[in-house]
Amino acid sequence: MKVCKKAIGICSRDGYYSIQTNCVEIRIWFLTDSIVRIRAGFDGDFAEGSYSLVMTAWEDSMDDLMKDYRKRIQTAWSGLTDGEERAVIQGKQLKVVVDKEPFAIRIYDQDGTMLHGDIVDLAYQEDSNHRRIHTSEISPEDCFYGFGEKSGEWNKAQKYMCMSPKDAMGYNPKETDSLYKHIPFYIKLNRSTRKAVGYFYHNTAECDFDMGREKSNYWNMHSRYRTDAGDIDLFFIAGPAVRQVVERYTDLTGKSAMLPRTALGYLGSSMYYPELEADCDDAILEFIDTTKEEDIPVDGFQLSSGYTSQETEEGLKRCVFTWNKKRFKNPRKFFSEMRKRGITVSPNVKPGILLAHPDLEKMKERDIFVKDSEGDGPGIGTWWGGKGVFVDFTKPAARAVWKDMLKKSVLEMGTSSVWNDNCEYDSLVDKDCRCDFEGKGTTIGQVKAAMANIMCHVTAEAVRETFDNTRPFIVCRSGHAGIQRYAQTWAGDNLTCWEALKYNIATILGMSLSGVANQGADIGGFYGPSPEAELMVRWVQNGIFQPRFSVHSVNTDNTVTEPWMYGDCTGYIRDAIKFRYRMIPYLYSLMERAHETGLPIMEPMCSAFQQDPACYEEGVDFMMGDSLLVANVVEKGAAVRRIYLPREERFYDFYTRKAYEGGQTIEIPVTLSSIPLFVRGGAIIPMALNQMDNLAGEKAEGICLLCAPDRDGSFTLYEDDGITEDYKKGGYLKTGITMTAGIRTILSFRQEGDYETAVEDMQIDMIHREKAPFGVTVDGEQLPHFLHRKKYEAARVGWYYSQTLKSVQIKYPNPKKDYDLIISFEQFDMIGM
Repeated sequence: MKVCKKAIGICSRDGYYSIQTNCVEIRIWFLTDSIVRIRAGFDGDFAEGSYSLVMTAWEDSMDDLMKDYRKRIQTAWSGLTDGEERAVIQGKQLKVVVDKEPFAIRIYDQDGTMLHGDIVDLAYQEDSNHRRIHTSEISPEDCFYGFGEKSGEWNKAQKYMCMSPKDAMGYNPKETDSLYKHIPFYIKLNRSTRKAVGYFYHNTAECDFDMGREKSNYWNMHSRYRTDAGDIDLFFIAGPAVRQVVERYTDLTGKSAMLPRTALGYLGSSMYYPELEADCDDAILEFIDTTKEEDIPVDGFQLSSGYTSQETEEGLKRCVFTWNKKRFKNPRKFFSEMRKRGITVSPNVKPGILLAHPDLEKMKERDIFVKDSEGDGPGIGTWWGGKGVFVDFTKPAARAVWKDMLKKSVLEMGTSSVWNDNCEYDSLVDKDCRCDFEGKGTTIGQVKAAMANIMCHVTAEAVRETFDNTRPFIVCRSGHAGIQRYAQTWAGDNLTCWEALKYNIATILGMSLSGVANQGADIGGFYGPSPEAELMVRWVQNGIFQPRFSVHSVNTDNTVTEPWMYGDCTGYIRDAIKFRYRMIPYLYSLMERAHETGLPIMEPMCSAFQQDPACYEEGVDFMMGDSLLVANVVEKGAAVRRIYLPREERFYDFYTRKAYEGGQTIEIPVTLSSIPLFVRGGAIIPMALNQMDNLAGEKAEGICLLCAPDRDGSFTLYEDDGITEDYKKGGYLKTGITMTAGIRTILSFRQEGDYETAVEDMQIDMIHREKAPFGVTVDGEQLPHFLHRKKYEAARVGWYYSQTLKSVQIKYPNPKKDYDLIISFEQFDMIGM
């Protein structure tokens, strides 16, 4: 074993500090004022070769591969003061203290709060199995969130978790570990200090986390990170806000991709359709036509891998980059017909090649596979339908071959969307199988977590090379840190049960705090018997708030999960999906915010309301953006929903506008139609006035702003064409809406960008329970006041005060320029007049 027990010396190098210990060198960088990198060099060479980082301050062997994503910065200012017992490295915001013997590193903020402390003797180790270990001091007051995609309760304190991605079909939503992702990042939030910090362990090897489950009388309470290979390479990220940690983590690993607007629509799917014996294309077209007959909005179809099934010597097998012409008579025509209907098709593509694949020998000749651990042939593992071999995406030549096959067999059929699936590489049991690793060589055990990211990287390049000025729409089940910069993801093949509906929410929220804003879970459950009617309704009502909204199944009872599967409940499902489509202006703006900042779309309560520790355990209720509290019904047969409202806040029932003060738990009655929502004080929520049913062919022609001006608020409404990459060159419109609350409540609209909006009409729905306005002006013009509801509805311009909702209703043509809207609540002195 190697155990760092004492520091022998410390000195400043070019951009970093070097600590010589009794067994390994440890280097410290102040990457930014808020990010400190600590790297214990167990491998000895401190080689820099990252598929994860988009921000560095050093030369990296992946700089050329990552050139479109990566930026180089200068390390932040810091100074070293060396002493006999300890050394202090002082930055502008953080202070690193190195105790020499016994050896430990501690990090403090400007208030003197210790944000991180190593555990003496346990901090930096290589055990007898050559696993590298980092152990940190924790407190019973600490909560732990993130870890990418994890099942179970929201707060991971005293949990033990592995990161060894699996093809975990039908996983237990509360207990199964691991799932599909490998994102070794978490956030620590302390109940007492209410300060948050982040830990990103920059490593692609399999690892595990013990968040205080282990206990020993000889050391303080501690957490442990243990990895099978690679250095301990910690990027410590200071807050103190959870949101700041997420923004800074995504500065390191990338912001969420700006996907086409259709990625936010309803994405139909089922393994049933591509598995039909013949004419699957016609069946899928009929499914899309049926959604329109049922008046259900739809934008996409996720095409499962049955389209690749071929007759082989071993029977009917899935063979990637082939088309079953009995099932899909003319793929180009199929894509064309779907496109006419406004539907984006995302064909499933897998990185494993069956030994029965008809083109296997040709692929072998091009040397694109992960190699066996001993011989020169491909490593062989279990695959769908038998044994198979696996593409080595760490090899530049293999990437080029894969890109060429993807273009010819999939993209050139007529789609700019790809669903990368089954890319966990967990069925390649021999982890010593060899990968190219950009010519340096390594094992699959060390880099398999990065394969999904590189596969998506190649897919994005292929789409951009095949289609002119088109945003790639990539969907990916697996992923390592940084997968968000390429793809929309989902929580894999979930189980059809009430527990999955409930616990999948925390799984999605964990991904949100792990930098992956655009994700979801299969609505209705993927694996198991068909969902009962109540479960299906509740799942859709929850799913409409997930960034990825897809109903996808492979039911074990020979049924197909579809929106109309229960005729007496189709109305509830239709209403919920239509409501999602009215929310698209809000949701699309939040997707763009995630692309710019890395902030979540679905945000956990502990992040949105960090000032209230009563929110720290909440893993079911969440915020959609800053303004909308979602409290879905997730319990069977529920008649009452209990909701905790965070303190120091005010909320309004979305439907009745009843006001509630925060810091209390309320109970509201619910029926099967209920989708409990609450508008936060200070809210600005843009919604479409016109009912869109397809985002590829329709745009919001009118906007209704739901506002709650009991405090100041702001929101940026984002618009662009939703398809091209013109937004990178100014082809967007950002309308900054600032709300100044008071006797004269002012909504200021300020525009940026060259995109010409399709919005012709504006409506304001301003909650104001205290009294009606004295008057309303838009751009200096007084609007007419209506006392009669029907006359207001018949007019294009004017305002009306709803006594039922206690809301100011305002309408006017969109000025399409900078302007102010002023609502005066000044007292009109009727007697004095």
